[in-house]
Amino acid sequence: MGNESPIKLHWSFWVVCIVGLVWNAGGVVNYLLQTNMEFVSSMPATHQAIIVARPIWATGGFAIGVFGGALGCIFLLLRWHSSINVFLISLIGIIVTMVHTIDVAMSDIEFSILEIIVMGILPLVVALALVLYAKYAIVKYGS
Repeated sequence: MGNESPIKLHWSFWVVCIVGLVWNAGGVVNYLLQTNMEFVSSMPATHQAIIVARPIWATGGFAIGVFGGALGCIFLLLRWHSSINVFLISLIGIIVTMVHTIDVAMSDIEFSILEIIVMGILPLVVALALVLYAKYAIVKYGS
């Protein structure tokens, strides 16, 4: 009983957690910068179209997505089982805000392929990957 050695974490656990935290911290900074209309006015027209007309429900989804993702990464670093639920809530927040983003992208404003990937597809892929990795990691390394 007392002689049990702790499970050794694979180096990839740290990489996924740190990269996920940096990604979501970038999202938090992006969210906070978008509250400054002077900053928003310096952005490309495509970005402004999404931000300026964003309804409160999409703004809420954005906040839940990025703050939840950052918190989920911290919880995963601590190997807390609740990280899975936090990542799921974050994913839902991202899906909510993407509904608005897709609506704007389908308007008359022309988005580049890179903008569609970075603003529409990549956040969903990263959030889903973090949910799946958290499930895997908690089973394998959880306390």
